[in-house]
Amino acid sequence: MMWCAFGLLVAIMLVIDLGLNRKSHEISIREALTWTAVWISLALIFNAGVYYYLGKTKALEFFTGYVIEKSLSVDNLFVFIMIFSYFHIPRLLQPKILKCGIIGALVLRGIFIFVGIELLDAFHWLIYIFGVILIITGIKMAFGGEEKIEPEKNLLVKLVKRFVPVTKRIHGNRFVVNKLGARAATPLLLALIMVEWSDVIFALDSLPAVFAVTRDPFIVYTSNVFAIMGLRALYFLLSNVMGMFAYLKLGISFVLAFVGIKMLVADTRFEIPIQFSLGVIFGVLFISIITSILMGKKGSNTDAG
Repeated sequence: MMWCAFGLLVAIMLVIDLGLNRKSHEISIREALTWTAVWISLALIFNAGVYYYLGKTKALEFFTGYVIEKSLSVDNLFVFIMIFSYFHIPRLLQPKILKCGIIGALVLRGIFIFVGIELLDAFHWLIYIFGVILIITGIKMAFGGEEKIEPEKNLLVKLVKRFVPVTKRIHGNRFVVNKLGARAATPLLLALIMVEWSDVIFALDSLPAVFAVTRDPFIVYTSNVFAIMGLRALYFLLSNVMGMFAYLKLGISFVLAFVGIKMLVADTRFEIPIQFSLGVIFGVLFISIITSILMGKKGSNTDAG
């Protein structure tokens, strides 16, 4: 029943979202804020349904998974900004790439989640591998410096360029055009490939983090979908103010390391309760956001002085 309700809700919202955004247009702050509020509200309403039908524990698992996925997805927004900047994609055309990227991510996440759960059920020791990977990723994120993207070195981009001609300029909102009687890819297609590729890499970090909370495929997938569906609106809401959250990346890195530790101690008497995990994650993200805002204001006042 819950699967049917979830599928129906997502299908309706996809039809509404895609129907309202058929034409390429630059998403305003007001529109981005509205859609962000809509997707967060829907996630909370669905969470209430999980609580009513499946109980408190499942509801906590969904909410914790949603918060983890949502917070980690913010880091992926930085990558999107760099991709669009590299390929000189105007803001007018960015929504179409993100829309296609999100639809692709919904399919890929479903595959990754069910394969990952089957692997964990068959080889339980993988949970320790995932835990170590999350801790290492958190440390690298905290001390690894600025992230770089190099599309010219990406395997998929290289394959496309090898077998398909690529135009140097953008042709409206088209991914493929006819050039001298042959099909040619545009920079929009290369940007879409990089967006999908970045989501695959991102999923390798975020999904193990949610597996630390629950291995219920329904909870893992639904929490992921609700977080991903609001990603496009969140991008346009935060893209102009990313610089304000200088310490958020440090907070996210701590969350990854904490979740990795949670996975390592999952089968011991030191197992971390989900309520405590949710409190730590919320607390760390709140402190990192507030610190970023306060330090940003302090820096502005110093410059003004």
